[in-house]
Amino acid sequence: MKVSYKKLFKLMIDREIKKGELAQSASLSSSTISKLAKNENVSMDVLIRICTVLNVDFGEIMELVPDNDE
Repeated sequence: MKVSYKKLFKLMIDREIKKGELAQSASLSSSTISKLAKNENVSMDVLIRICTVLNVDFGEIMELVPDNDE
C-alpha cells in the first residue's frame, strides 16, 4: 500500500489555500511540501500539524492506495 495526498491538495484548492500558505501556517519546509506532492512518506508530526491548521482528520487529507503490483 502507498499513501496518496490527493485529498489534501483537493481540499487546498476548495479552500483556496496555496502551498506556501500551508507551509507557513503549519511550519512546513519546502522539502516537506515536495514530499507531499510526490506522495512520499512524511512524519506523523507533519500530518498532525496539517490537520490542526486545516481543522480536519487524517482521512480528509490522505488515503492508502494499493501498489500497482498488488
